[in-house]
Amino acid sequence: MFKDIIESFNDTCNTILGASETMLTKASNGILACNKTLAELKEIVDKKDFNTVPEEIDFFKNVKPIPMSLLIYFTEVRSCELRMPKAGNTYKIQFLQKELRKINKFFHRNADFVHYMEQGYSYLDHQFFTRNHRNNFPFTPMTDYYQFPEFSTSQDMLWAKVKAMYRFIHYIRQALKRLKVHDSDIFEERRHKVLVWTGPKTALTELIYALFSNGAINHGAADINTITDSFEDFFNIKLENVYKTYSEIKARKSSKTKFLEELTLNLQQKIAREDS
Repeated sequence: MFKDIIESFNDTCNTILGASETMLTKASNGILACNKTLAELKEIVDKKDFNTVPEEIDFFKNVKPIPMSLLIYFTEVRSCELRMPKAGNTYKIQFLQKELRKINKFFHRNADFVHYMEQGYSYLDHQFFTRNHRNNFPFTPMTDYYQFPEFSTSQDMLWAKVKAMYRFIHYIRQALKRLKVHDSDIFEERRHKVLVWTGPKTALTELIYALFSNGAINHGAADINTITDSFEDFFNIKLENVYKTYSEIKARKSSKTKFLEELTLNLQQKIAREDS
């Protein structure tokens, strides 16, 4: 019921994030796209609601947090861009490092909930992600983000913010990099000088989109640009335009997942050889 809306939303956000605009413009456009999608989802839920509790849990745990987390992310980015000191790298660095400390405090305050979600637990989902149990937890609407408590459960907004903060961390790190802050000062992993991607760039793009589609990184909060930047750093490679490459992959007449199929086949053959 929601698949087409979310797929269209993801395409729109990828276009916004890949555009050659300022981060402030991207954030403003992203906020509009998120609010539009959330309004569409809310209209469907208001009209049809859910037939079962598992359907309701799935929506508030896995569907709504996709646009909601990006709304929070874009709102934080917009706020950061507007409040960023206009002159003096020292002041800008201090400002960004203060933002990182605020994020760390957020994760510390919500450590139990983050642990529950990261471990893939579900025994409290009926309390966290259904509206019937909303009154069991202190609910403080995040008015800076969204103002429809009747379209929220006790924890779906918190889960969306967790996902958003993972994105926001990457944004701050990239901003600090542009200010030439040494990696060790922002707790980044040291770039590995040995691992170099020697396969085709198209193959790496396949892998990036597979991980993005699977939601295996940062609980699905990592977007294409974030994953691409990380792979470029880790494998010492520059990928020019992954969106264009992805379009070429989709246009293939033969297998559209050639590299992923080769990975699967090679691993299966290795396992078979070792078991024989």
